[in-house]
Amino acid sequence: MEHTPPPPLNQLKALRKPVRNVNREHRERLSRLEQLALWITAHIGSMGFFLVIFAWTVLWLSWNTLGPQQNRFDPFPAFVLWLFISNMIQIFLMPLIMIGQNLQGRHAEQRAEADYDVNLQAEREIEVILQHLEQQQALLKQVLTRLEQKTVSSKQSESKTG
Repeated sequence: MEHTPPPPLNQLKALRKPVRNVNREHRERLSRLEQLALWITAHIGSMGFFLVIFAWTVLWLSWNTLGPQQNRFDPFPAFVLWLFISNMIQIFLMPLIMIGQNLQGRHAEQRAEADYDVNLQAEREIEVILQHLEQQQALLKQVLTRLEQKTVSSKQSESKTG
C-alpha cells in the first residue's frame, strides 16, 4: 500500500496567511464619534454609573420629600423635573448605547471570522502532519520488515554453518 507523499513544508508555508490582529484593525477603523459611543457604552453599562444614578435619584427624591418646605424645587408626589431630566438622559443615552452595541457586535463578528481562518489553517496543517506521520509509520514498518527478514536469514545461515 503506497501513500502519496504529503506536500513539502515550503509549499505549506506558502499557503499560510499572516495572522490578522483584528483588535488593532477594528480600533484603526473607528471614527472619533464611534470611539465616543464605545466609551459611553462601556461606562454607562458599569456599576459605577448605576451607583451615580442611584445616589442622584435618592438625594433628589429625599431632598424634595424631606427637605425644608421652602427649599424644595421639585415637589412630592409628582417630581416633574426629576422625571423630565431622567427621560432626557434616557433619550440621549439609548441611541448611543445601541450604536456602541452595534460596533461591539461588528467587532465580535470580525474576531469570529479571524478565529475561523486560524482554525481552518490549523486544520490544514494538522492534516499535513498526520500525512507525514502515516508516511513515517509506513516507512518504519518497511524497515522493521526488512530487519526481521535479515535477522531470520542471518539466523538461518548461522544454523547451516554452525
